[in-house]
Amino acid sequence: MRQKVRRTILFIAFLLFPVTIWYFSPALIIQAASEHIMNGSFFVFMAMLAASLFLGRAWCGWLCPAGGMQECLIRCNDKPAKQGWRNNIKYVIWVVWITLVIVTFILGKNKVTVDFFYQTDHGISVTEIHNYVVYYGVLLILVLPGLIHGRRGACHYLCWMAPFMVIGSTVGRFLHLPQLHIEADRTQCVSCGKCSKVCPMGLDVKAMTEKGINAKCTECIQCGACVDECPKKALKYRMSWRR
Repeated sequence: MRQKVRRTILFIAFLLFPVTIWYFSPALIIQAASEHIMNGSFFVFMAMLAASLFLGRAWCGWLCPAGGMQECLIRCNDKPAKQGWRNNIKYVIWVVWITLVIVTFILGKNKVTVDFFYQTDHGISVTEIHNYVVYYGVLLILVLPGLIHGRRGACHYLCWMAPFMVIGSTVGRFLHLPQLHIEADRTQCVSCGKCSKVCPMGLDVKAMTEKGINAKCTECIQCGACVDECPKKALKYRMSWRR
């Protein structure tokens, strides 16, 4: 039942993407920075960072519109996306992007102001024909990695939001804050592999469980699919400090 609820929330988030897309825009925050405006995406990204101190990448697993779209693509390509060095591409993108935001803000003019609904029409992102060109262009960029490389390919390789949550989660552990995570009890594991088969990120959960790793993997999105699929309950949600 939990996974049905989760997938329903993700699907609804994806349907609302034309309304909310500007609030996740890496380009619009640069434009706003040039005018010394703190826009909606600035506050959304800061909220992701703050929430990740306690929840890790739960946003990706439960609320992300792009994540919902990519889980739909699993029906087209169900193979796990190759990881390793490819997972670092998103960090390179993030560093370049954040540098541009900071430099643009420093060089910007006007007094610092707040406009949460900057460049939206009464809070709605896509309202004009030319906006749809941008919208479908973004969808294409997010769709291709999933179709070509497998489960949530864009989350692994391109997502500019994931580094915020990885940083927040790392800081949370450093501060010994209680964090949502999936804890593995390898004494209960029977190596059936069901956890790995259902992981929407294509992680080798079975291997991590057998090694007794308590979900320190930065690619885990706290969706709980492995928890709900495990026949021996070797995997459980925990809200506690972890090393």
